[in-house]
Amino acid sequence: MPLYLNQVEDCVDRALTVLGNHIVMGAPLGLGKPNQLINAFYRRAAANPHITLEIYTALSLERPRGRSEVENNLLEPIVDRLYGDYPSLAYLEDLRRGSVPDNIRISEFYIKAGSMIGVLPVQSNYISTNYTFVARDIDLRGVNLIVQMVASREVGGQRQFSLSCNTDITLDLHPMMQRRATPENPILSIAQVHDALPFMVNRAIVEEDYFDLVVENADYHTTLFTAPNMAVSDTDYMLGLHASALIKDGGTLQIGIGALGDAITYATQLRHSDNRRYAELIDGAGVDKHLISAVGGTDVFTRGLYGCSEMFVNGFLHLRKAGVLRRCVYDDPDIQRLLNAGQITETVDAHLLSVLLGEGVVGSPLSARDIDWLVKWGVFRADVSYDNGCIVAGEHRLGADVADPVVQAELVQHALGRQLAGGVFMHGGFFIGPEDFYEALRQLPDEELAGIAMDSVRRINRLDNPSLQCLQRRHARFINTGMMVTLGGAVISDGLDNGQVVSGVGGQYNFIAQAHELEDARSIICIRSTRGHGRNTTSNVVASYGHTTIPRHLRDLVVTEYGIADLRGLTDGEVAMAMIAIADSRFQSELLEQAIEAGKVPPDTVVPEEHRQNTPEHIESFISGWRARSCFPPYPLGCDLTGEEQALALSLRELKKLQRDPAALVAATIKSLLHDADDEAAAPLLARIGLSHPESGREKILQQLLLLELEENGYLKPM
Repeated sequence: MPLYLNQVEDCVDRALTVLGNHIVMGAPLGLGKPNQLINAFYRRAAANPHITLEIYTALSLERPRGRSEVENNLLEPIVDRLYGDYPSLAYLEDLRRGSVPDNIRISEFYIKAGSMIGVLPVQSNYISTNYTFVARDIDLRGVNLIVQMVASREVGGQRQFSLSCNTDITLDLHPMMQRRATPENPILSIAQVHDALPFMVNRAIVEEDYFDLVVENADYHTTLFTAPNMAVSDTDYMLGLHASALIKDGGTLQIGIGALGDAITYATQLRHSDNRRYAELIDGAGVDKHLISAVGGTDVFTRGLYGCSEMFVNGFLHLRKAGVLRRCVYDDPDIQRLLNAGQITETVDAHLLSVLLGEGVVGSPLSARDIDWLVKWGVFRADVSYDNGCIVAGEHRLGADVADPVVQAELVQHALGRQLAGGVFMHGGFFIGPEDFYEALRQLPDEELAGIAMDSVRRINRLDNPSLQCLQRRHARFINTGMMVTLGGAVISDGLDNGQVVSGVGGQYNFIAQAHELEDARSIICIRSTRGHGRNTTSNVVASYGHTTIPRHLRDLVVTEYGIADLRGLTDGEVAMAMIAIADSRFQSELLEQAIEAGKVPPDTVVPEEHRQNTPEHIESFISGWRARSCFPPYPLGCDLTGEEQALALSLRELKKLQRDPAALVAATIKSLLHDADDEAAAPLLARIGLSHPESGREKILQQLLLLELEENGYLKPM
């Protein structure tokens, strides 16, 4: 049994006693970090140079901060409300300042996107590895301590723990560490209990002796870190609309976190709940109907989808509620094969029993092993048992020769269950999201919670059991995002060509490779066609790039806001033209010249006329027209911000875009100084961000620009 402690400092004392002064810590990515415990180890090592501390983790989370006084005036009340007493990780500020002590090293394999560019200790200690290899790679570093935040409950007087939000690496790493543990090289695992963490079941449940130390203290039950829903831009809505038409009914879905994931969720919900309107949208967007007919569809989800994603995001629960995420998979190849073929359904009846017999899944007479199998999968009720050649069902003692019609009829009457058991509609490796996502998980009924299986990343991101998973993951659509894509179809997602790491490879490579291994799967990479604003706008479709995340030989489906490029099996010239067709029209001529210069297309090649209207204005016109018909809300999955905060956040975001475009900024400034605003309605908004009484010319201009943006965004009435 584990040793229960009340203070994290006592855990540090115990760990140093067992492990000595060389601590090599593995900590979960994201939400599952026990911050108070990690901070206690960090501070102890910082105070004692004789202790060496190595921390291997990813996605170290911190409270959001603004980049200006105005932004902070808006953000601080929101952050205080959403993050409460969430404890910061002590090492993050030291990393940015370059003041981490020499006896401490923090290495991450995935970084919050863009947050650590130029931070030397983070860049130099970054470990580039595929998500499925992380456990192996940090095990090679000699990890001797696992720390994790867990959920806890008692069942029948027995204590259970749940790895909850982070089964991803722990389920792989823990047994690796156990195998190399010796008296000379001990290992330790420490759990920190948090009462607000959702108790996830299935493989997330571990027995009490899984951990050596458990720290429990109500003072440590601080606010869980949340990732609030972000506003969805016009660009992301168009990307989501295109991607949603590539999803096949009866298939498998992976999506990620953020505005693009929300946009895909929204479009997929709309396809199911308001199919007529969705069809109009698809027609208006000019989506290639031949392609989507071959790859996806625009029909409602009559069979439903199964979720299989390294990250279990909020959008999956929304799809579950909408009736889209309802295809269950079973960890039995016979059941899965028969379901896929339509020979059985999840309803247990006489037909199902006959099929199982006819297919040789069970024999006649039924054996004890057959009975155990039938009970496990819900074909027989839980109280049915085998006794010396007979089937015992409650008070009834029945024959086992199921091939006999009389016996079969008796078994149907007295032994059959109602529904197959053990089905899973969602496999995930880790989760993070808004607070209402956590609350929804905490409130799920047991039978619904059982349909969500948190699992190790090796079992989700790759074909760990191909014979079974190929049956489960039919028509898989693995949707990921990238930063850039080349005319050859290579994808850049994690870093820059100067060597700076933006985020990490994560599981993207694994899912794309898996899409090529599965017979009917597709990889879908979503790319925003441009970045920057005004004269600083550049194309994210590039001729070539000095860094690659996904090599071009794994090219598949690429989506921008302007359309879909199906790159499978194409020649280099065909790939180049397919990418130019979905690039922003401001850059198509230059891209075509580069393709011609590279010898990929003939010199007389031109951009087809139907692809020359790929402009932001075209997208804005399309989205705004449908927004007037109650489509494309700013926050399709809900919002933690008040109406006032939403108005200010959107308008400040638009102002930041203006500041990157000098010509547009001058024009907007002149316009703002010449127009009158609704001062009374604007007063509380200006007060919120400290601009009620501007003290400088710059603040006066900022105030007027903000009022103009608020008016143009519909939050203030024109005067």
